[in-house]
Amino acid sequence: MVSETAIATLAALMVTASFPFYLYGAWIMIDTETVTWDVLVYHLKFIFTGLALNTIPVVLWMGPRLLEQLGGLSALHAILGLQAYAMLIFALTGIVRIFQAKRNADLYHNPDQEVDLNDLHENMGAWRGRLRLGVLGYVLFWIGAYVIGVIRYVTMYL
Repeated sequence: MVSETAIATLAALMVTASFPFYLYGAWIMIDTETVTWDVLVYHLKFIFTGLALNTIPVVLWMGPRLLEQLGGLSALHAILGLQAYAMLIFALTGIVRIFQAKRNADLYHNPDQEVDLNDLHENMGAWRGRLRLGVLGYVLFWIGAYVIGVIRYVTMYL
C-alpha cells in the first residue's frame, strides 16, 4: 500500500507542475498578435494540461478527504480552491461567447480581416471583461490555495 505521504507528495508535485503550463499558455496568447485557430488549439493544449495536473489530485485525493479534516487551514484551502474554480467557470461564460462570435465571423480560419473584436457583437466588451476578470480571479485564488496547500503539506508531512 502506498503511504499517505507519498500520495500527498505526488499531489503536491502535480499541482506545482500545473503552474508552468498555465504561464506558458497565457504567454502564447499575450505574445500572439493574431489569434488563429492553430494558435488557439496550441494555447488550449497547455491550459488543459495545467487544468488536468491540478484537477486530478483535487478530485481523486483532496476532495474525498476534505470532510474528515475540515477546519482551520484545510477549510481556507478548500474555500480558496473552490473559489478559483468558480472564477474559471465565470471566465468560461465569456470565452464561449467570444469563441462563438469569432467563429461566426470566420476570424479563426481567415484572420486577415480588418475587424475590431468589439464590432463583432454588442456584448463583446462585457464578454472580454468576464474573461479577464475570471482568469485573474482564478490565478489569484489558485495562488492563495497553493500557498495554503504548501503550508499544510509542510506541517503535515515533513
